[in-house]
Amino acid sequence: MENVRRKNKMIETYSILIMDLLCVLVSYALSVYIRFHIIHVEAYPRDFHITVGAYIVALCLLYSLFLDANSNFFYRGWLRELYYTVRYTLILVVGLVVVLYLTQQSYAFSRLIYGIFLILNIAITYFVHMAFKKVMWKYYRESESSTKMLVVTLDITANEVIESLIRGKEWYYDITAVAVYDADRVGGSIQGVPVVASKERLYEVVVQMLVDEVFICLPGVPTLEIRDMIQRFEEMGLVCHYNVDIFSRSNPNTYVQKMAGYSVISFALKTMDSRRLLVKRLIDIAGAVAGLAVTGVITPFVALAIKLDSPGPVFFSQTRVGKNGRRFQIWKFRSMYLDAEERKKELEEQNEVKGLMFKMEDDPRITRVGRFIRKTSIDETPQFWNILIGDMSLVGTRPPTEDEFEQYNGYYRRRMSITPGLTGMWQVSGRSDIRDFEEIVKLDLEYIDNWSLGLDVKILFLTVFAVLGRKGSK
Repeated sequence: MENVRRKNKMIETYSILIMDLLCVLVSYALSVYIRFHIIHVEAYPRDFHITVGAYIVALCLLYSLFLDANSNFFYRGWLRELYYTVRYTLILVVGLVVVLYLTQQSYAFSRLIYGIFLILNIAITYFVHMAFKKVMWKYYRESESSTKMLVVTLDITANEVIESLIRGKEWYYDITAVAVYDADRVGGSIQGVPVVASKERLYEVVVQMLVDEVFICLPGVPTLEIRDMIQRFEEMGLVCHYNVDIFSRSNPNTYVQKMAGYSVISFALKTMDSRRLLVKRLIDIAGAVAGLAVTGVITPFVALAIKLDSPGPVFFSQTRVGKNGRRFQIWKFRSMYLDAEERKKELEEQNEVKGLMFKMEDDPRITRVGRFIRKTSIDETPQFWNILIGDMSLVGTRPPTEDEFEQYNGYYRRRMSITPGLTGMWQVSGRSDIRDFEEIVKLDLEYIDNWSLGLDVKILFLTVFAVLGRKGSK
């Protein structure tokens, strides 16, 4: 069954990708034609525009890889589809501007083509997307090629189950019949789907039916009876789906897998695509290498300033809590006096943050050099080593101290369900001076629930602007 799901997902993913590639090529070709053959007839460098077309194709591929923007393609309504199409096209245009500028080819490119391409690609892509959805929902579902599904359920749950399955946005199955297990409703229909059997003649009827898969929803029916039913359907060569969703159907991150030989149902509030996590890790490594190179250059100067300002080591190390409770040593340039940890207890009443975090605007434990390196975020640069070895990421949630973590409840702990980061959502939200820990947690969970590579890139850019503007310290 996993192979079937994978096949359907691959068909969906690559069909949309091919459509998008064709749309951008058609839109670009029409843009060039309109500019040079209709608006103003003149010769144009053919090879150059073929190269630009290749750039656009590459940007389209990168967009699909990094943003995974079509993962919920069939669940988007017409207005949301328009939003995604406009956003996608704007990103392509901005990306093309950047590429042509970096390759020093922008001078040779007609500015008018940008505007024509923007309008055409939005219109063509939106029309093709909506048409594709309609074809798959209406025509493919009703074709002989779609998966024909029989629903076996109880009289009390029949209406809800059939309605939910029909309204489902999956494109590959067609509900062709229903069997009401505990009542004789043969000859009638539910939500327009014919009732073909009850418990007494179920298997006899199914043998003669056109059916590929069976969806079973029988709450309260004994497990042994369900197991016998599934076995008999399997003997007929049918794929069975048994509804074991004892929680809300709204959780999309529920899946069945094998564990030590057992079939288990796994639940998660959020799952992250392993391919994109790999890309995230590669970006972390590249960023850490670049960051450590900068750290190596500035370290002699920062070390001298720290030593001249106050006695003690150049670097500060502290145990922090990382992903799901993992402990690690975080590294910073020392920005406080040596007795800072001891004096913290004396200053707790002056804490300016409500909740499980300590922060003071005029913290007397900070040295003169420390104030400068904190304001410029120079004190954070040794953490590129933590990023390189995998304790941290460039973007994530800030790792708490052990004493803070020991006071966490279950809600707070979810912010530690990902690798902690050097920067994150709340640091760049325009509210880096937040005084309520609840608000910090809210923004961290917003990042976790909406994570994408595109969001990481956005946060990194905003972090650069925040550091250059010296908008607070982290």
